[in-house]
Amino acid sequence: MAKFDDLRTRTDDELSTELGELKREQFNLRFQAATNQLEKPSRVREVRRTIAQIRTLQNERARDAHQSGASAKA
Repeated sequence: MAKFDDLRTRTDDELSTELGELKREQFNLRFQAATNQLEKPSRVREVRRTIAQIRTLQNERARDAHQSGASAKA
């Protein structure tokens, strides 16, 4: 789980940038798989999981920010 701990230390902007890069890579991997040119099939799974981890982290941060904002108003 060292990868997820590494993601936690990054800023929101860095996570958004990495998410964009991973989505682009996922798109390219899909094309390679469709044309039977995929060299490392396990990379598809790695990219998909990393995208999910980043989205989970972004949702956690958004939820925490929303909760802290709501408690500050109360």
